[in-house]
Amino acid sequence: MTKENELSESLEDYLETILKLQTTKTVARSKDIAQKMDIKRGSVTGMLKKLAAQNFINYEPYGYVTLTPGGEKIAREIEGRHILLKDFLFRIVGVDEQTANSTACRMEHAMDRATFKKFEKFIKKIDNSDLTK
Repeated sequence: MTKENELSESLEDYLETILKLQTTKTVARSKDIAQKMDIKRGSVTGMLKKLAAQNFINYEPYGYVTLTPGGEKIAREIEGRHILLKDFLFRIVGVDEQTANSTACRMEHAMDRATFKKFEKFIKKIDNSDLTK
């Protein structure tokens, strides 16, 4: 079992949130993470310690939080899954954008890598066919 497979949905959400904050602000702080995820700041500390222990983030109490290369790789993969799933639900299935976004958020964690790769190929086939035109 790889480290990626051991991550809970919640830890994946943290990585994805840190990536978004790092992209827009260069670094993340625990208060930014709490605000973005709409949770209490005290809840963030324990999760950051877990991610740091697994070497997915660089974290010092009261300091900045940044992704390690391994953490960034996983966060970008999760983000890519989310984007593709949201696009599929919104553009092809016809779900409204807000519902597509929240549903994609749940689906991105449930789909294993092999299934997602097949799903990705399926989307490419659809995009290359006349079904979406």
